[in-house]
Amino acid sequence: MGPLSDLGPWAWFVLGGVLLVAEIAAPGTFLVWLGLAALLTGALTYLVDLAWQSPVLAFSWQAQVLVFAALAVVAVLVGRKVSPSPDKASDRPFLNRRADGYVGRVFTLDEPIISGIGRVRIDDTVWRVTGPDTAAGHDVKVVAADGAVLKVEAV
Repeated sequence: MGPLSDLGPWAWFVLGGVLLVAEIAAPGTFLVWLGLAALLTGALTYLVDLAWQSPVLAFSWQAQVLVFAALAVVAVLVGRKVSPSPDKASDRPFLNRRADGYVGRVFTLDEPIISGIGRVRIDDTVWRVTGPDTAAGHDVKVVAADGAVLKVEAV
């Protein structure tokens, strides 16, 4: 028996914990699956050692590494099935880009556009607009969004 096998399941528990903490520090939803595989390897090693209660029949460190590798592959494959795909279309596409959702819509100017700058009220928010000088009360169509500024043209 070598120093690696003397650590027993606790080495896997520590490795699993380190991987889970690393996932928190650098999120990417990949280390979490390896951390779970390490924790499962530790639990399996603990159960095998508990059941056999013999250092001769205990899991060798080589067998533990193979079990970890197999569980890691399975965990990553399961994780890919469970995690949402970045290609999948969102049911709320303008969640963090609210101004982009107004492109193509027509609104009535709340304040006139003077020297290219004016304001329009949309629902409960007043938006800054840029475009050709237009009197208040006229309809304008949003043609683009630049951050929190809507670019408009007269309708």
